[in-house]
Amino acid sequence: MSADLHHAAHDAHHGNGHHDDLAHEESHGSYKSYGIGFGLSVVLTAVPFWLVMTRTLTNQATALIIMAFAAVQMVVHMIFFLHMNRRAEGGWSMMALIFTIVIVGIALSGSLWVMYHMNANMMPTQDMSQMG
Repeated sequence: MSADLHHAAHDAHHGNGHHDDLAHEESHGSYKSYGIGFGLSVVLTAVPFWLVMTRTLTNQATALIIMAFAAVQMVVHMIFFLHMNRRAEGGWSMMALIFTIVIVGIALSGSLWVMYHMNANMMPTQDMSQMG
């Protein structure tokens, strides 16, 4: 029994335990997970680009779809490239995810609000163009 404890302590000290290998493997991802993340990122970039270039939808619909695809792409990056999940770092990754969602929400809504008001208040009207 004492030999088993000695080997367990030695393995834990040198990181040879199976649990450490499993956690290490999950935290860094694999070629397959990186490939899936890359493929999703390409699709999530190409579809909005295609929508803008072909002008198949209205401007408002295109803008909403682009924002939705951008939000999904951020989640894809966090999962496949930053390896954020509920188990990582004792739950602190989930707190970082919530913080990121709040900041992105503030940035997106603030940007849309500013752009809408700049468009509504700064664009010349028909009356002004006929004056000159």
